[in-house]
Amino acid sequence: MDQYEYVRTAHRVYGKSIHAIERETGHDRKTIRKVLRNEYGGYSQREAQPYPTLGPYLKTINLWLEADKTAPKNQRHTAARIFHRLVSEEGFKGSESTVRRYVRKAKVRLGVNAPKAFIPLDPDCGQETEVDWGGALAFIAGEKVRLKYFCMRSKYSGKHFVRFYPCERQQAFFDAHIHAFAFFGGVFKTLVYDNLASAVRKVLRGKGRIEQESFRGFHSYYSFDPRFCNVASAHEKGGVEGNIGYVRRNYLVPIPRAKSIEELNEQVARDCLAYGNHRMQGRERTVSAMFEEEKEHLLSLPDHPFSNIQTVESRVNHYSTVILDKNRYSVPTDYAGLKVRAVLWVDRVEIFYEDKRIGSHRRVFGNNKWQLDPDHYLDLLQKRPMAFSSARPIRQWRKSWPQTFERLLERFIENHGDTDGTREFISVLLLYRQHKKEDVDAAIELALECSVSSKAGVTHLLLHSGHSAGFEPLLSWQKTLVPDISVYAELGGVQ
Repeated sequence: MDQYEYVRTAHRVYGKSIHAIERETGHDRKTIRKVLRNEYGGYSQREAQPYPTLGPYLKTINLWLEADKTAPKNQRHTAARIFHRLVSEEGFKGSESTVRRYVRKAKVRLGVNAPKAFIPLDPDCGQETEVDWGGALAFIAGEKVRLKYFCMRSKYSGKHFVRFYPCERQQAFFDAHIHAFAFFGGVFKTLVYDNLASAVRKVLRGKGRIEQESFRGFHSYYSFDPRFCNVASAHEKGGVEGNIGYVRRNYLVPIPRAKSIEELNEQVARDCLAYGNHRMQGRERTVSAMFEEEKEHLLSLPDHPFSNIQTVESRVNHYSTVILDKNRYSVPTDYAGLKVRAVLWVDRVEIFYEDKRIGSHRRVFGNNKWQLDPDHYLDLLQKRPMAFSSARPIRQWRKSWPQTFERLLERFIENHGDTDGTREFISVLLLYRQHKKEDVDAAIELALECSVSSKAGVTHLLLHSGHSAGFEPLLSWQKTLVPDISVYAELGGVQ
């Protein structure tokens, strides 16, 4: 990973030629070109153990020091007291000097007995940005849901980017960065983070961090340097911390309403673009003016965005669903028991059998949620029509399907009985696979008006009234049904 990062940074940031990098690293030119072209494939990073003897006791020491924050100053642990407690209560066999060295640094890191002083900063143009997550309520498609929103704020100009997600998972984390870089028109050289799990696998003493391997590949691909705050030191990225509150007070009051998260993100993106006609305290120019200057100092974007997808091999179970991330996604019942490949984006899931896509769903998060497409189960339900009314995909669909469906089903059952009437109704639903939705909808409405009570009748109306089949429009076809009775007046003259 270090060589991968060095090659990409040397070429993209410092403009070194492939020949120069070849001389410095000893790597073949083909290898260097491959590194510049592709994302990091990944290999295991060796883990370090900073305190071989004291390591098992670090959690205990940290708990004692954390508890000291609420204790009187003259009744807090000294390094000597911690050493004696470890020996008598925990059976520690190490030296007191080892404990002293760790406690001295841990107290600074945890903010125990540390002076609360801050330094005014004047950031360099286009160098650093801060990242954080916030949470808020929103009405999505009429339902009140709790969402997470990602914020990235430039330390120099104060320009910020906001985007909503249903969760804070790593895939959403990467997707938010990709959209943020596109919004800013480039990549900041340094990004400042909390010790969030999407980026950090383990927090070591001081500034040491063991990063998530996938995050290392991500920031190496974009050639930025991540910097992590000390534990419990959110003030180290105070700009974005304040921005979280600004977004909540200004963009999310009153509680926003949107048909989808995508629509909400479009609304907030417009707010972010409009932000910047004011001057921050101590600055002579507006946020927008400083941001225009800052654009020229950002790293250029790669030719292609980071491929932020996950591919999973799975098997379709007897419910004709594929279990992905503890949630279920349906496929046609013909594929039950077969092995399939699922591609997961941050907002959708697509399922493939060999090279054929057999399912596409909105991605859901949580546990044991079912994303069922009713069309996947119609063929099986036609063979088992008595299961129709209790089938989960139909019960879910029935809450929102058109009233015309309900009326047509009632008519079919009334004329043919429960079993045959339901089977006829399912046959009508299958017409949507071969015909345009608007044409089938129109045929069903006409069937209800004309008291048609069979699938054959609906099909006849569909074929003889649809634009797509090359027939005359519905209105013209209806006119031909009106008989011309004027000819009967001439019959009296016939001998």
